[in-house]
Amino acid sequence: MKKYSSRLLGGLLLIPVLLSMFVFPTAAEETDLNLFCTHAILMDANYDEILYEDSAYEKAYPASLTKVLTALLVIEAIEEGTLTADTKVTADDTSQQGMVAGASTANIKVGETLSVEELLYCLLLPSANEAANILAVAVDGSIEAFVEHMNRRAGELGCKGTHFTNANGLHDDDHYTTAYDLALMMTQALQYDLFRTIIGSVSHTVPATNLSGERTLYNTNGLISNWYYSGYVYSKCIGGKTGTTDEAGRCLVSAAEDGDTLLVSVILGSGPMEQEGYDKPRQGQLVESTRLLEWGFSNFRRVTITQGDDPVAKVKVTLSREADEVNLKPQGSITRTLPKDMDLDQIETRITIPYESVEAPVAEGQVLGTMTLSYEGEVYGTLDLVAVTSVERSDLLYKKQQFISFFQHTWVKLILGAVAILAVYILLRLFVFRKKRRYSVGAVGRRRGGYRGGRR
Repeated sequence: MKKYSSRLLGGLLLIPVLLSMFVFPTAAEETDLNLFCTHAILMDANYDEILYEDSAYEKAYPASLTKVLTALLVIEAIEEGTLTADTKVTADDTSQQGMVAGASTANIKVGETLSVEELLYCLLLPSANEAANILAVAVDGSIEAFVEHMNRRAGELGCKGTHFTNANGLHDDDHYTTAYDLALMMTQALQYDLFRTIIGSVSHTVPATNLSGERTLYNTNGLISNWYYSGYVYSKCIGGKTGTTDEAGRCLVSAAEDGDTLLVSVILGSGPMEQEGYDKPRQGQLVESTRLLEWGFSNFRRVTITQGDDPVAKVKVTLSREADEVNLKPQGSITRTLPKDMDLDQIETRITIPYESVEAPVAEGQVLGTMTLSYEGEVYGTLDLVAVTSVERSDLLYKKQQFISFFQHTWVKLILGAVAILAVYILLRLFVFRKKRRYSVGAVGRRRGGYRGGRR
């Protein structure tokens, strides 16, 4: 397999969310899409770059969007060889753990046996809550162990605002996440063909089992199927996962492709909304997901930012008669998903060279500094600055520099100082102290001579 609900909320949903912003403040102006939801995010899934977010890092209830992570752990278990897609699993009493009236189900009975793959279809198309419990036990032996696995894996994916208490998303005050974390989970799950195949299916027929006849499952995602909601199918959508509880509102995580671009959107806390041209309220999670995804495709492009091969800086070179400086040019390029209307000529550069000069030899392509590219304070990346040409070293200048450097060492200076002091001392001994001695000896001799003369 290739990796590839409450009155209060209803009242809040009557007020469109007004605070929206770019994570990249690189567009000419900040954009407010006025999405009809409480939390939203749009991500370039190929590069994990955020194109739009509104309250994406704030705590939210995910409802059945939880099942994206559940499916991911099951598929990873298949990849690791713990399970296979054909592994037969029999539902036990734990399959009904936490179930509430009105919860979505595939009517899987205790004692019924299905393959892991069929259970994944039950999990992701009609959003069967019992299927989540059955798969959790199949992977980790118990629902509790699986939930620990979910939270651990979420952390590994970079999720910082997630804490799950069950495998299906049925409401629990301590079961929460963020729109950003859900985008990370979805992006990871999209690496697997089996996940893509299932979420992109309009329907699926489960073969007869030991306790049930053949049954047909339908996708709850209105961007893929008209079975539950008609008139919302979005041709670029390759799949997603729905979720609805009174506390979470109506939620949807979706993936869409246009050429080589893969976008993931998350809409949380939406609901029925009025839309111009329609007599009846529309499904906000579907309308806003399509609008957000299409906005992303229409307003962003993948751009390679490069500064070419022209020199952008110089650095002094010592110990060479060939050249006293060398030109530097940027090496490589930076690729980002940027607004189509962004003026690339306005990208700012900051050059950093950590020293005033370098000693020869300098090799062509040698890294001697960096150049940081940014726009309105947003850093896009950093390129190495490399020498355009080589500069040879002068042996004569090098030896001269070595000679001078030798006498700059502290220990050499100390020795030379000691030698100088010793030399001065010796000179004093030879010339000053000896002269005084001769003078003293001469004076004594004269005194003695006078005495003897007197005696005669």
